[in-house]
Order: sequence, then structure tokens, then C-alpha cells
Amino acid sequence: MRGTGLTRAMTWGVGPRVMRRMPEGWPERPYTRLKLEPYTEVIGAEVHGVDLSGPLDDASRDEIRDALLEWKVLFFRDQHLTSAQQVAFARRFGGLEQHPFLEQGDSSEVVRFEKGVDLGKPGSVGTENGWHSDVTWRAEPAMGSILRAVEMPERGGDTLWADMACGYDNLPEDLRTRVEGMRAVHSFVHVFGYAMSPDRKAEMLRQYPPVEHPVVRTHPETGRKTIYVNRAFTCGIKGMDDADAQPILGRLELTAAVPDVQCRFRWQSGSVAFWDNRATQHCVSNDFLPNRRVMERVTVVGDPPY
Repeated sequence: MRGTGLTRAMTWGVGPRVMRRMPEGWPERPYTRLKLEPYTEVIGAEVHGVDLSGPLDDASRDEIRDALLEWKVLFFRDQHLTSAQQVAFARRFGGLEQHPFLEQGDSSEVVRFEKGVDLGKPGSVGTENGWHSDVTWRAEPAMGSILRAVEMPERGGDTLWADMACGYDNLPEDLRTRVEGMRAVHSFVHVFGYAMSPDRKAEMLRQYPPVEHPVVRTHPETGRKTIYVNRAFTCGIKGMDDADAQPILGRLELTAAVPDVQCRFRWQSGSVAFWDNRATQHCVSNDFLPNRRVMERVTVVGDPPY
């Protein structure tokens, strides 16, 4: 995995930050079907008053979508769903992705994460504890992901999310100006290709070649600019030598690690999280090991970043 190439001058300073939940002029939308319990002023809210196991009417779906845009990640408690119910809920927000590299659950749309050193299989020790946005190695990365707790350890295993629009807002002005218009290269190779045979890797690269996305993405629904590079899948900047690109990427990636723009979720049996991949990055705390943690994820297809 590449290094960040950070210098002291490129680290975060202390002091006040610009903390905006939504863009200027965004209309207030009262929620009549849902009750929201915000976790911070900018990101994360727990949703009450909806049952995800049954049919979701249009009004409730629209309010969930509005809340997702406003809070970037939504949390639902006591939703003891089957895989089929999770898939049905996700389909109310768009087409669903089939992941070519991760273990599947009961259907091809469900990805299953089984972690715990007692499982004795590759990947069972947990590899999601780095900040990332899902499947940015696709030409059309995910719109959103819906993750369900299947089996939780007694302690640990929280997930954290970071608001990458707030991250962008708090970049130094000269860096915002510098990265405007830059395009970054994304690839699955660092995360999923390291254990592949050369022939398998070559075949998967033919199917999923490296793609380019803007370093600063415009959210297609809110219009906010967001940092759209991540340590897991971003491997360079188009037209720039690696020695020059790595300090810039490292500085941009560092924004996700600032607590001011984060929220943290403690999972329980029956918990569900729904997050906007276009606006956030996330990471998992592996502090539950060696205990067992089982999750299932369904991902809603997105569109080309611009």
C-alpha cells in the first residue's frame, strides 16, 4: 500500500472549522413520517418511526431519501430483517450491485462479512479499518450502501463515517484551488488483487480496468463539492508524477480522520445503517477481535462522478 507522503505543513491545524450540514439556500423539509435523532450537527442521525421489514410507501421512502441527503448516514434500530427484506428495502432506492470480489450471502446482491480470528479463512481478521468509500474502482460507483448487523460481539466493532463535503470546506484555499479540475485514478488492485494469481488479476483488470474520477466531486443531488479520493482505491493523479501526487492525495485523505466531521455508530443486533457513498467515507474499528462479527451489505448502484 502506498505511503501518504505528508509533511508537517500539510497536516490539519487547530481552531474553528466551517461546519455546514447542507449548502446555502437548501430548503427546509419537515419530516412527517420519521423522527430523527441527530448524532452530530453535520453527519449521522438515528431514524425512528419506520419498519423496514414490510412494504415501504412512497412518502416514507421520499423522507428517508431526504434525510439521507441531509445527514449522509442514517441508523435504524431493532430492524430484524431477513436478507430478502434488506434487498427489498434497498430496491426502493435504485438498482442493486453485484460485487465481483466479496463473499455473497443468500443472494447475489448481498455481500457477507464474517470476521473473527477463529474463522480460519482469508480476510477473517478484518480489513475495513481504513477510511474508504465503496467501489470507487467502478466507472459508476455506488450511490449508497445498506449494512445490517447479523451477529455482533459483546464489545467493539463500531463503524465511523466522515462528511467529505465538510472535509472539502475546511481545506486551505490554496489547496482547494490547486486540486480543482484534477482527476484521480482508482483501482481494485491494492485491496482485492493482492492475493490473486497473475492470470486471475489480469482477467479481472480486463473486466474492471482502472478508472478516472474527479478529485473533487459535485454531489448530483445537493450540489456540494466533496473530496472524492480514498486510501483504499485511489492510486494516483492523472498526468502527475507519483512523487508529486502522493503528498496531495495524503493530505486530502487525512480529512476523513478529523473527529469534527465524523460520527460513530455502536452496532446492536437488528441495527441497520444506510449511507450516501457520494458524500462520505467510512471505516470499521477492529477492536472486537478475536471475537466474531457478521454483517450483510446491499449496495445501490450510482452514476458517473462529475
